[in-house]
Amino acid sequence: MTTPAPQSSSSSDRPSAATLGLWSCIALVTGNMIGSGIFLLPSSLAPFGTLAIVGWVVTAAGAICLALVFSRLTPLIPKAGGPYAYTREAYGDFAGFWVAWGYWIALWTGNAAIAVAFGSYLRVFIPAFEGNAFLCGAAAIGAVWVLTMVNAAGIRRAGMLQIVTVILKLAPLLAVGTIGLLWLKPANFSPAVPPGMNPLAGVSAVMTLTLWAFLGMESATIPANSVRDPGRTIPRATIIGTLLSSCVYIMSTVAVMGVMPRDMLATSQAPFADAARMMWGDAGYYLVGFGAIVSCFGVLNGWMLLAGQFPAAAARDGMFPAVFGRISSRGVPAVATAIAASLITVMLLFNYSGAPTLVSVFNFAILLATLSTLIPYAFCSLAEILIRRMRGERSVMKRRHHVIAGLAFLYSGWAIYGAGAQTVLLGFMLLLAGIPIYVWLRRDTTARAR
Repeated sequence: MTTPAPQSSSSSDRPSAATLGLWSCIALVTGNMIGSGIFLLPSSLAPFGTLAIVGWVVTAAGAICLALVFSRLTPLIPKAGGPYAYTREAYGDFAGFWVAWGYWIALWTGNAAIAVAFGSYLRVFIPAFEGNAFLCGAAAIGAVWVLTMVNAAGIRRAGMLQIVTVILKLAPLLAVGTIGLLWLKPANFSPAVPPGMNPLAGVSAVMTLTLWAFLGMESATIPANSVRDPGRTIPRATIIGTLLSSCVYIMSTVAVMGVMPRDMLATSQAPFADAARMMWGDAGYYLVGFGAIVSCFGVLNGWMLLAGQFPAAAARDGMFPAVFGRISSRGVPAVATAIAASLITVMLLFNYSGAPTLVSVFNFAILLATLSTLIPYAFCSLAEILIRRMRGERSVMKRRHHVIAGLAFLYSGWAIYGAGAQTVLLGFMLLLAGIPIYVWLRRDTTARAR
């Protein structure tokens, strides 16, 4: 199936040229999944003992089910927008808008958190950043606008930067996850289940903690109009990227937990760097610190790309204000990216203002970003079943496809439940806030039709 022609031939509506190949798409998926979180998670998982590894495997299995769902939806609906495009096709305009609204909010709130992590990691090399909110904030905001300009220069440059940063940040993680296995001490894994902990409850808690690390598997589906041979490239990149990320997560976590005693790991502020220092001295510490900085910068680049491409795809369908769909002479939605960067800047200014209530709101936005991403996952899980039925293609889906779709839906639902009642309530209110915008857009469209 070929990509349908755009509705207008004007430069403002025309999607950018297809310049992303398989390696760029794999880098986009892997780069957007492997961010700052992996460098901190081993400390959070230390109290759970070996249950942490079990939780990683279960979460990875759920993520792979979702990746398989996206890999089948891409050739079925070869349109830019990813989760938004699939949801709109299956459930209609309003559901498509709802998913687009929530996912867009998740993009820029999540980017704000990544930028904060980037500024914080600079302390490894620049002692002046330690405890200096002004310098950390300036670095975070500076990174956002540097990458905004990189993306405005063209999607090819953003894709090349993503490949380079993925290679640089994978190197220290793979080193710890492979060579680090030689320093494993079996005693650090004992007892396998901490005393007094219910195994099922422990695994569930681990799945909640590791959930953020798997968001982004759908990244290659969003700029579909800029991908060469999207029907083949995007499914392969989605599955390969998810499998690669899963392997890196599990191997590196096992290595860190095996190198560091559990009590020491639980209190570590930089578990990977501390584990590297125990194995290779200060050189290892600074190597992993450099990897963390590159990781934050790379994942911020990938998500800034999506922060422009995603609303642009929705705007082309009339599901977002037209300003988001404006395409620059370089073939990229520079205005949409700049709007996202401006919103991120405002959040960062609030975060570094020192007001406790604002900081609390910012931290809670991370949970809202996660929830806003999970809702599209739930919609997309069963989208293919509905689309095939509407097209009279029920026989195309085999039993295993239904099983995978069902498992992906159950996983998404469980993850939404695990976000907590307060987060789900506020997330729902956030989605409700988009309804007036949808009504305004529909009224504007009706007026034009008349």
